Amino acid sequence: MGEHFKTDIDQLGQFLKSLEGCVRDLDEARTALAHVRADQIGTKRLDEACDGFQERWKYGSEQTKKMVEAVSEGVKSNKKGYEEVEEALEKAFKHMAEQATSGGGGAK
Repeated sequence: MGEHFKTDIDQLGQFLKSLEGCVRDLDEARTALAHVRADQIGTKRLDEACDGFQERWKYGSEQTKKMVEAVSEGVKSNKKGYEEVEEALEKAFKHMAEQATSGGGGAK
């Protein structure tokens, strides 16, 4: 069963960086669009359409940001858990190796 489940902790770290980059990019795009006013574009109808888009974009990007941040927190938590398991296994294997080489036999 274990051969079908593998986790690359470094890959989780890269995924976290990608998620953080997505949040940064969304913020930058929203900030850049916030400076463009619809009345600078053209006709009244086009201006109204642009204003509507601005509002939907703002709401949608904020919701997307919240979701990405939630996923990011989950990935961080999982990464930390995997790291803790790896550290515990490493300590246990080292302890077993020390016991085997010191003639400690393991019986207490």
